[in-house]
Amino acid sequence: MRVTRTTVCVLVAVMVCVAIAIAADREPAPRFSAKTMDGEKFTNDTIKGKVTLIQFWTTWCAICRREQPIVDQITREYADKGLVVLAVDFGEPKGKVKKYLKENPRAPRIVLMEDTNLAAMFPTRSFPVYVAIDRDGNVAGVQRGAGGERPLRQLLERAGLESDRAKRSQDYE
Repeated sequence: MRVTRTTVCVLVAVMVCVAIAIAADREPAPRFSAKTMDGEKFTNDTIKGKVTLIQFWTTWCAICRREQPIVDQITREYADKGLVVLAVDFGEPKGKVKKYLKENPRAPRIVLMEDTNLAAMFPTRSFPVYVAIDRDGNVAGVQRGAGGERPLRQLLERAGLESDRAKRSQDYE
């Protein structure tokens, strides 16, 4: 039996959606602190009242690179709706990340693993991993691996953000 890439992608997307749906009970996000490469500081207290998306990524991850335009678009689209996006680079030296960002600018706030305890809170061995925290400071969902734009938007909706696209489609129903 031959399995196509499309079949694998569809199965992964379905598994992600099921995992998000199963995690109905929300737990408070672990206490964290993070400092961006620009010096901004974030904690549970500073994100209270905002939806936060945390992306764990690396410069060498091909899947992360493919998802980068989606995360960048979402970061810009939801900026005025109170979304905070923290892209936590996992274990690479600052110089390497700076060089990457010079060649591949990113819209989210970039955090190095050495400047946060988030990596210890959400351990991972594969990338990307996304964590959505709702306005009340609870973990709304975790997505391990790439799923494309739709699962990310669903993760954000679960955290309490609704996109203009979703509103427009509801208006036509």
